[in-house]
Amino acid sequence: MNWYPWLNGPYRQLIAQYQGGRGHHALLMHAAKGMGDDALIYGLSRWLLCQHPEGEKSCGKCHSCNLMIAGNHPDWHVLTPEKGKNSLGVEPIRQLIETLYNYSQQGGAKVVWLPHAELLTEAAANALLKTLEEPPERTYFLLGCHEPSRLLPTLRSRCFYWHLVTPDAALASQWIARQLPADPLAIQTALRIGDGTPLAALALLQPERWKQREQLCQQLSTSWQQRDLLSLLPQLNHDDAADRLFWLCSLLLDVLKTQQGAEHFVINLDQQPLITLLADGLTNAALQKNLQGWMRCRQQLLSVVGVNRELLLTEYLLEWESDL
Repeated sequence: MNWYPWLNGPYRQLIAQYQGGRGHHALLMHAAKGMGDDALIYGLSRWLLCQHPEGEKSCGKCHSCNLMIAGNHPDWHVLTPEKGKNSLGVEPIRQLIETLYNYSQQGGAKVVWLPHAELLTEAAANALLKTLEEPPERTYFLLGCHEPSRLLPTLRSRCFYWHLVTPDAALASQWIARQLPADPLAIQTALRIGDGTPLAALALLQPERWKQREQLCQQLSTSWQQRDLLSLLPQLNHDDAADRLFWLCSLLLDVLKTQQGAEHFVINLDQQPLITLLADGLTNAALQKNLQGWMRCRQQLLSVVGVNRELLLTEYLLEWESDL
């Protein structure tokens, strides 16, 4: 598994807590998508399960380390939803709890990694509460989440909360520049679009993906000048429409910032001419109305099962066009 430089500090801090006997048996790690928190959790799990840890590091030589490297350690339990499901039900939790109350197969610790704790159903979360409060000896729960607000308060209260902060922009930019050749302005823009998370920015900067965003911006400029916003439909109507609407909303939000004199906080640094074009041609009221509309459209695409994507996008484009 890849390791990232911005994880070094948090890793040392967490390990120091366990070395000092202050490490909590239930760690709730809040991290934005694209931070590589799975690598941090894996490293922490390696150390907790290692039979002969060497300071802050797992030894890499014991039987437990070899099992982790092979990906089949019997005392490392990873809980994710079944294929095709977007929630984690109560039955896998009950099976896990039953397993945890048996002896460790390697005679050491037992570690549970739940990457997306917010996907637990209410019944599943409730089933986990008692074990979180009074776990079997040397049992550790490592819970990850992107949206802590979606967790039951009773579940959060039983965990030690840890927020994995985004790295300094300079460090993130340097790391990205070592991964692929990219214009510094593009790197800054991708980081802002990705909320400062290096892996999300790197994914966006992949040539084909970056080209898709640029084509959307170019078509928006052309459609706006021709007063034919419906011609933007082919650029939006894709399986990743929610991502493309996120790009569109970030542009409209930049237009709003520009109109309010807050250009310093613009996200799309490489699209200043387009932002200026839209800022000069949209009233503030129309801008806010359309921004809210596109945010609502994106939420519908993400949450409504079986929605007709093309029809929905067409409806919002025509509504936007009618405000010109």
